[in-house]
Amino acid sequence: MADEKKKRGALGELVKAESMIQLAVALPAGCVIGWLAGSWLDRHFQQNWIGIVGILLGALAGFIQIFRTASRYLKNDRS
Repeated sequence: MADEKKKRGALGELVKAESMIQLAVALPAGCVIGWLAGSWLDRHFQQNWIGIVGILLGALAGFIQIFRTASRYLKNDRS
């Protein structure tokens, strides 16, 4: 029984570590994806401003993902 709790605890710690990695990757990944999509749209529509909007939207998406992950982590930590 104690070994089973210890395994669950170790698995729980791995899940927490994975959540922290998500927090570290969410914002840069959102910015890069937004920049790539914006650059493609810039070339497609022959504009120069869409890439900046793509970066901003990607950053916004990254922040939303960070808040969702953090709130889920804090909610599970309280239980």
